Amino acid sequence: MSLLRKGSPSRPAASTPSQQATRPQYALLGLGLLGAGWLYVQLPPAQGLLLLLGVGLGFSLFHARFGFSSAFRQLLSVGQGRALQAHMLLLGVTATLFALLFALGQGLGGQPLSGYLAPIGPGLLLGAFLFGVGMQLAGGCASGTLYATGSGSLLGLVALVSFMGGSVLGAWNLDFWTTGPGATGTLPPISLAEHLGLWGALAVTLALVGGLALLAEWIIRKRQPPPLSQPRGSQGWARVLRGTWPLWVAALVLAVLNAAVLYVSGRPWGVTYGLTLWGSQAVEALGLAQPAFWGFWNGESPLERSPLGHPTALTNLGILLGALLSAAAAGVFGKNPRLGWKALLAAVLGGLLMGYGARLAYGCNIGAYIGGVASFSLHGWVWLVMALLGTGAGLRLRPWFGLSNPRPTDSVC
Repeated sequence: MSLLRKGSPSRPAASTPSQQATRPQYALLGLGLLGAGWLYVQLPPAQGLLLLLGVGLGFSLFHARFGFSSAFRQLLSVGQGRALQAHMLLLGVTATLFALLFALGQGLGGQPLSGYLAPIGPGLLLGAFLFGVGMQLAGGCASGTLYATGSGSLLGLVALVSFMGGSVLGAWNLDFWTTGPGATGTLPPISLAEHLGLWGALAVTLALVGGLALLAEWIIRKRQPPPLSQPRGSQGWARVLRGTWPLWVAALVLAVLNAAVLYVSGRPWGVTYGLTLWGSQAVEALGLAQPAFWGFWNGESPLERSPLGHPTALTNLGILLGALLSAAAAGVFGKNPRLGWKALLAAVLGGLLMGYGARLAYGCNIGAYIGGVASFSLHGWVWLVMALLGTGAGLRLRPWFGLSNPRPTDSVC
């Protein structure tokens, strides 16, 4: 993901796990472990487990640089579809694990399990499109800004704060898209599992992800794009802590962790709600607005909730901690290149577009795309199509901010 790469205009921020002329930042690593341990013992068991799962997510995202914005950018720019194939592996394994859990019928402590189902309407279409534009300007998606921030990226922090601002605007404006004029023509949620049965829905989903993986392979062979960058790093067991993981390994690990989040919390892994919660709490605490009067909050003050009172907030914090620990172990925390005003402006605009778009579209790459498809909801596939269209628009805007796109003549993507 570009927020975590260094050295070119299209990769504006620092902190990668592959820079080996470094030593672990032991003091920071120790403080991070102490902080994570203290938080864990303060939380009830289930919430503590979600925090640890979030740490695992942040650890995995950082070490694989598992990207969504970069995958879409590489595919549309030069036809490099290897990262998209990793997405398909992630989707296929996640959907299979979800199906097994849904068949089981209950999660930790006997709680019911439910997937992410959402209606299909103008809000979803516009929101996913805006998200696609925004993640190309910001250089990362919602999960990307989290683990970039956790690894000490200033550009990631700018994008993350802007994302929260955009999601607050989306929460304020959400009624227009759900019950107002913007909801015109909205279709109710469409569940493949309801129409085809659980195993029929899984079969269709696996066929679709397999077909898209084959399509990506055909595009790769036809266009002969530059290979993916393979940063040098530690080998052997040291690679787990200080090296760069293969994308397929990260896809498998992320799928298992997502299923674990579903089992523990009753819902799949998500990101956007937690950021909306934090942003709304900040707005209310500063006296800038009263979110309780917004339809999104349904009369409840966000400040009445704990900042860690929702599963997505816990996993978000865990991602931040996991990335911090990973970056400290690799010795690259906070190693930022000089940032120009254009890159900062792109991060602000991109974050705002992503936050607003994600709130309208019922989530980001994690909740709407991965969570929606793996929950056998049609809206997840619609989200993917619109985000790809938004990516195409975002690629045209990137040069305005001094951000380059992959070219066929590049040595690597």
